[in-house]
Amino acid sequence: MEVLYPRCCGLDVHEEFVVACFSRVEQGQRSRELQSFRTMTGGLIALRNWLLERGCTHVAMESTGVYWRPVYDRLFGFFELTVANAQHMKAVPGRKTDKQDAEWIADLMQHGLLKNSFVPERSQQDLRGLTRLRATLVQERARLTNRLHKILQEANIKLGDVLSNILGVSGKAILQALAAGETDGHRLARLAHRSVHATQDQLADALESEIGEHHRFLIQELLTLIEGLDRSLAHLEQKIEERLQPFEKKSQERLEEITGVSQQVLHVLLAEVGTDMSRFPDDAHLASWAGMCPGQHESAGKRKSGKARKGNRWLRAALIQAAHAAGRTQTYLGEQYRRISKRRGKKRAAVAVGHSILVIYYHMMLTGEHYQEKGVAFFQQRDQQQQERRLIQRLEHMGYQVSLQPRPAA
Repeated sequence: MEVLYPRCCGLDVHEEFVVACFSRVEQGQRSRELQSFRTMTGGLIALRNWLLERGCTHVAMESTGVYWRPVYDRLFGFFELTVANAQHMKAVPGRKTDKQDAEWIADLMQHGLLKNSFVPERSQQDLRGLTRLRATLVQERARLTNRLHKILQEANIKLGDVLSNILGVSGKAILQALAAGETDGHRLARLAHRSVHATQDQLADALESEIGEHHRFLIQELLTLIEGLDRSLAHLEQKIEERLQPFEKKSQERLEEITGVSQQVLHVLLAEVGTDMSRFPDDAHLASWAGMCPGQHESAGKRKSGKARKGNRWLRAALIQAAHAAGRTQTYLGEQYRRISKRRGKKRAAVAVGHSILVIYYHMMLTGEHYQEKGVAFFQQRDQQQQERRLIQRLEHMGYQVSLQPRPAA
């Protein structure tokens, strides 16, 4: 095969060290040099100098874990970097060592057989870090809230039966009083806000218990942890807004017109996909990268499992959330969700609607246009047109010539 890069290097990156294989092709002769470096900052600078001394032009590495990030940052701007999917560059079975991995990566790179992964610019990576941490903290808060529900059930306190949100204003006031030692149901019921639908007697019945010291301690600890997470989430929201200041507020409001796309979902879209759509050849490539389209597996002319690939799990989770929200609306995307869920189930419907949201985002970012709502009637009109075509085809197959004329209004 043709050698595209005469001086290139393959890196096998680990947590504590990186194995580098520098491959040189001159006058048809190939030579290799292998060297190991520590992943400390000094070791990575030594790796960079070692490659510069040899006139290396291209460097390739696997995108496994987060260990490649410091290596990428230290080499960026000095070489043409390729971060390849590890599944696309598996070595020959039976020959698995760190040095052979580095040699294999160098060989693939030298012949141009590696496809570079999407590595966003630094500002987008920073935004990703914030939105991903926010998603993790939201999940942790939900886990602690579920744990609090369990503690209350163990203590036979039915607060969740009379309040829709036990961590709202009324719920927090009651829980704090419980943790402080208050056990009288009527006094606890008077702490509820007047907007609560349940009556004082219903609240008193639900809160009457013989809670012990053990459960009071657990409730107080869980409340403290949840309050700490709430403060951290508020700080993250503020930091995300600061990061998005260069992105026009009007553009954010325009993108939030998409059915189901909340401000939090939009933040994830901007962090994971970005604003430069030229990185993706078309919307199909973007959907494939995100894991929001069916996979392809065909052998011997038979179509096998079409399971979607994993893709970007952070973006996928946000799109699924937006799809479920859209499914509760009387809109085009809501009707699409309901139609697919009847035939294929809610999970497939959520993936399909999430795919539509991602495609809409792609084209809105490219064109700068506003979202055009087609409405629920779009599907009804399409069904009518399809039925008309089927009936015309059946009549034509029977030998008739068909021309349609609308019936005059009565």
